Amino acid sequence: MTAVADGAETPPTVPTLFPGHRRLRHVTYALVSLTALGLSLSGTDEMMREYELGVPLGLLAGFGQGVALVLALRRPFPAWTLSLTTAAVTALAARSALDPRPALHHGPYPGPDWPWTTTEVTVQAVVLLLLALRVPARRALAALAATGLTTFVIQGVLGAQSYSSTGTVAMAVCAVAVLVGTALRGRSEARTQLVEQVTITEEERHHRTLLEERSRIARELHDVVAHHMSVISIQAQVAPHLVENPSDELRENLDGIRQNALQALAELRRVLGVLRAENPDYPEDPYAIAAPGTGAAPHSPQPTLDRLDALMANTRAAGLDVHSDIRGEARPLAPGVELSAYRIIQEALSNALRHAPGSTVAVEVTHLPEGLQLTVTNSRPRQAVQPSPGAGHGLLGMRERASMLGGHLTATRTLHGGFAIVAFLPRDGVALPDEPVDPDQLPVPEIIFPTGDENP
Repeated sequence: MTAVADGAETPPTVPTLFPGHRRLRHVTYALVSLTALGLSLSGTDEMMREYELGVPLGLLAGFGQGVALVLALRRPFPAWTLSLTTAAVTALAARSALDPRPALHHGPYPGPDWPWTTTEVTVQAVVLLLLALRVPARRALAALAATGLTTFVIQGVLGAQSYSSTGTVAMAVCAVAVLVGTALRGRSEARTQLVEQVTITEEERHHRTLLEERSRIARELHDVVAHHMSVISIQAQVAPHLVENPSDELRENLDGIRQNALQALAELRRVLGVLRAENPDYPEDPYAIAAPGTGAAPHSPQPTLDRLDALMANTRAAGLDVHSDIRGEARPLAPGVELSAYRIIQEALSNALRHAPGSTVAVEVTHLPEGLQLTVTNSRPRQAVQPSPGAGHGLLGMRERASMLGGHLTATRTLHGGFAIVAFLPRDGVALPDEPVDPDQLPVPEIIFPTGDENP
């Protein structure tokens, strides 16, 4: 809540008049100003004719209400104060003109409208409506109560003679205006809160999906580390048998290495148990492509690039025409890099199967001295795209895998309606310190598909 100068509290979520439509606001201000001028002239004539007030007081009373109407567009609280004060002063000044007049005794009404004239009731109701739209309900009701109290004091306590009472009608009209304004304000606040809640929910869902993806990546990388710790333990146990007459010091050191490896392996298994227990039933993607032996078995070996042929064979069996191209001299890669490279290609093929059925997919693996570049490009879909049951966060997972290894990944549409994913992974899983590459500057190759499958 922010405090304004007039004492009213206007929350920042309450929109101004016609937000985002400056021209419409200007037109509204002009129309209200013309209306206020007409009401001012009408009110002045009514004051001079009905209440027999002089020209100065009549102009002051009439244009006071007109100024209040215009002021209410931006500052409703001062406008309400000005309108109520002007009406009260006018009613008190007109009491002397409300003496019994014989000519009026035979008419249908005993005298002029008092203490509220038609102009004053109209302006006061509009001002209260705008006030209720801008301030909390308790302040709007307080303003309505102050208006009622002022009316009661002037008409009920002080009173006058020979007049037609308008106090009850005026209060009924003002009450309706406050109720309508309060209802509209409550509706606006509810809509704003709903939008904010939807935004927060979407952010929380995105954050939760990010954490789940990181947890899944951590489980896989921990499996790789656990495998190496097991190898270290076995090598430390076998090493003394490979040396003739090993010294006690060597045996002791190798035994220490083995014990530390076993302890680390036990801790890793404990961590893996916690990670798997947090999400034992990870949602299956019916479009996911997996090579034989790389399913969801909790203790199956993690896949490497050696299984790409089987992965592509399964993809072809699922209905995609996949072509692969391996370039460069293969160099040893860190286990996490091989695993992430395999998963990125797997997810890219899964996305192509899901969003581009019947398309042609080109998979390019380029071995560079600095690392590994992966490019997966698919042509535009040849069949109708069915609604996807996936969560829509495959690209998020691929980017997470690349960034965790110091690499980067871009995904963009091609000129012919297809989609291309380009990723670079450092060979050792550590970001290159020199000349970092901006992922937005990575080239997106235009793949030439085989004859008969060209993009239209």
